[in-house]
Amino acid sequence: MTPFSDFLLIILWHILLKKCGKSVNVDNHHKRRDHALLELNGKKYDILEDKKSALQKEVLEERYSDVLKKYDFIVGDWGYSQLRLKGFYHEDHPKASFDSRIDMLEDYLYEYCNFGCAYFILKKIDE
Repeated sequence: MTPFSDFLLIILWHILLKKCGKSVNVDNHHKRRDHALLELNGKKYDILEDKKSALQKEVLEERYSDVLKKYDFIVGDWGYSQLRLKGFYHEDHPKASFDSRIDMLEDYLYEYCNFGCAYFILKKIDE
């Protein structure tokens, strides 16, 4: 396959998943009543999603870096038995680049994560 055909396959897969209703909608998660909270380095986070029981607190605490506290959301995904963490901002955050906005999370999961991987989404709670 050529890089162009790989790109087309990704685009077609993305369209197919959207048509099937397979998407991550972070906005709907904050309307839930059963919030689960987590504290990391003095910051509180709401657990918005824990797909396939990806959230392992001990591993998260080991991998967590203070760089992540500036973000509104932390997404953790598993690949090759390793936890990878990435920070995201709200869509209207002044520091948010296109690929660091939470509304681009679905694209991040499909393009940079292993297909069907376990992942979690944490939202920082401002006090």
